[in-house]
Amino acid sequence: MKKALALVLALTMIFALAACGGSSKSDANTVTIGVFEPASGDNGAGGKQETLGVQYANSVQPTVEIGGKTYNVVVKYVDNESSNDKAPSAAAELVNAGCSIVLGSYGSGVSIAGGPTFEAAGIPAVGITCTNPQVTEGNTYYFRICFLDPFQGTVLANYAYNELGVTKAYCLNKLGDDYSGGLVKYFIDAFEGLGGECVHEEFPDGNSDFTSYVANAKAADCGVFFSPVSTEAAQLIIDQVVAQGASFPLLAGDTWDSNVILQAAKGKDVQVTVTTFYPEGADASFDSSIKAWINGNSTNLANNGGDDTVAAVTAMGYDAYFFALAAMQKAGSTEPAKVMDALWSTEINGVTGPIALDQTNGDAIRNTAFVKQADTATGTWIALDPVTVG
Repeated sequence: MKKALALVLALTMIFALAACGGSSKSDANTVTIGVFEPASGDNGAGGKQETLGVQYANSVQPTVEIGGKTYNVVVKYVDNESSNDKAPSAAAELVNAGCSIVLGSYGSGVSIAGGPTFEAAGIPAVGITCTNPQVTEGNTYYFRICFLDPFQGTVLANYAYNELGVTKAYCLNKLGDDYSGGLVKYFIDAFEGLGGECVHEEFPDGNSDFTSYVANAKAADCGVFFSPVSTEAAQLIIDQVVAQGASFPLLAGDTWDSNVILQAAKGKDVQVTVTTFYPEGADASFDSSIKAWINGNSTNLANNGGDDTVAAVTAMGYDAYFFALAAMQKAGSTEPAKVMDALWSTEINGVTGPIALDQTNGDAIRNTAFVKQADTATGTWIALDPVTVG
């Protein structure tokens, strides 16, 4: 019933936008790629870094040969504001722009919320780093190029139990947040399956005081604090851990792989370890080129958090752009239906590794997660051994 209502609402918004005019559909010499990302809200910092990867890729290759014809690639950006409520209207804006394919979003919740709009319009969307399984489940128009949370949660649980030697973990997620809630669930399932014990709490939307949560973790004598939340919340958690002199390591997923976290932890007595999609240094040529591009423009530098650290989500955004181009070339067409059909068999070798999709849900065939630990003295990441499962 919920999905049916969502489809009705999505169709209503699409038709309403079309009736109002103002369409910016591609002309005969252009093809439009939509970028469905947060530039504001809780996930604005991560969304901006993911978008930077797409922008840089477009600057590297602004045209594409499709069916023997050269097209200028126009990238249409919309801000879904990190809001599940606003995601459908942001998605409808991309539909009205005549996109052949859409990329995004950073944040599983907004991807899930916007999915029915793309499905109703028949436009394929490719998730870049939205890791919750529900993004693609039941929606044949949504694909993704990153690993999933059941895998990431298992990797993190094994790291805590086997590498850190922890038997009791504190887990904290945001109430109602698909990403953090889902990843915490998978972590708990895996950690308890190994024989560990978990203390689990949730904080409400708008919370900015993590004093009690850190205190509860200390009182419960937990050996690790796992909280895969937004970078905004993460900074506050780091500050409280330091303020209360907590000795447990902080553990998180891909959202904490950000220079925002490095800056928050620099010079402080705290240990931060994350799992992610790409370690800086894995592709020296890419790193060097994108750093020069970021440093060459003040807006790019600001959107990257003020320095040229290469975020994994940026590398993934770069790969997603070229994956989209490859799908259109394989389709030999800019028509969304043909592009969608081609996506199932599209493969590229990206800077983050080989990218191909499974034939069940259109999820990436990936079985490796990279592990990083913050060097609080230098404000940089230290790459630990990657983890491959299966």
